[in-house]
Amino acid sequence: MIEAFPVGRRLAFDPARGRLWVVCTHCERWNLSPLDERWEAIDDCERRFRATRLRMSTDNIGLARIADGMTLVRIGQPLRPELAAWRYGDQFGRRRRFRVAQAGVGVTAVGATLAGGAAVGVGVGGIAFAVTQWGRALLYGSPSAIVARIPIGNGIVAPVRRADLDRLAVRGGTSATDWALCVRYAASHNNTPPVELEGEAAQRAAAMLLPVVNRFGGSRVQIAAAVRVLEEAVTPLGVFALTVRQQDHALVLPLPVPVRLALEMAAHEERERRALEGELAELEREWREAEEIAEIADSLLLPTHVDEVLGGMRHRVEPTRT
Repeated sequence: MIEAFPVGRRLAFDPARGRLWVVCTHCERWNLSPLDERWEAIDDCERRFRATRLRMSTDNIGLARIADGMTLVRIGQPLRPELAAWRYGDQFGRRRRFRVAQAGVGVTAVGATLAGGAAVGVGVGGIAFAVTQWGRALLYGSPSAIVARIPIGNGIVAPVRRADLDRLAVRGGTSATDWALCVRYAASHNNTPPVELEGEAAQRAAAMLLPVVNRFGGSRVQIAAAVRVLEEAVTPLGVFALTVRQQDHALVLPLPVPVRLALEMAAHEERERRALEGELAELEREWREAEEIAEIADSLLLPTHVDEVLGGMRHRVEPTRT
């Protein structure tokens, strides 16, 4: 991907100081590249980092994954993260097209079966009922099918059936930002009350269950509306708090499609953000150690006038602030 420096699958670069490291994906060591091989590669890394739609940033580190699985780590002033609606547009659109295709298959099968039954003198009413039930199962899925297995604490993993999703709800907590996920699950008796999950357990369960709830995906208009819901909530998990502020105990299925899609986006964005933040914290610690070594290595045996030349080269690749 980086033609001027075709080494490694993770590159860390500092456009302001003019430094480029190859980060070993096995031992996680940062290996400083030679001075004469950096500049064009740093420029290319900067362009590709800016062109990447999904990236995460702290005050000192930016992380982006580009097309072929390569990772770029940008050191310095972070860029403002862009909206990630593109990530979900294809995903939700694909679900929608798949369900529409399934519906077409079901209608065709019903018509063919009715025509065949009529031709041989079989009762149309009985055939129609059976095929209609088959078509509903094809489109909506079996109500008794297990769609997820949710950890609910104490080593218990609760099997959630498709029919249980009818009672999936978001409930408010003790403060305006608290929320809980109420999950009904299959048990040995029908009187088992729903379990209320909070914190990371609720986020994990939401990430598993909401894709099943949103199995019909959404149109471009609905996805755009879902992004606006996310913007209104400011933070990903704020969507859940915003939903329960509007109504104390919100069943998920009756919610408008954009709100349901926004809840799914938020659940996955939050899980990914937490994972990347953990990785970024470790990267920042490693970067600080590598920076001390790089400072010494770049200063060894360099005549004074070289510093002036390097300063001009660094200015050439320094990004324009907007």
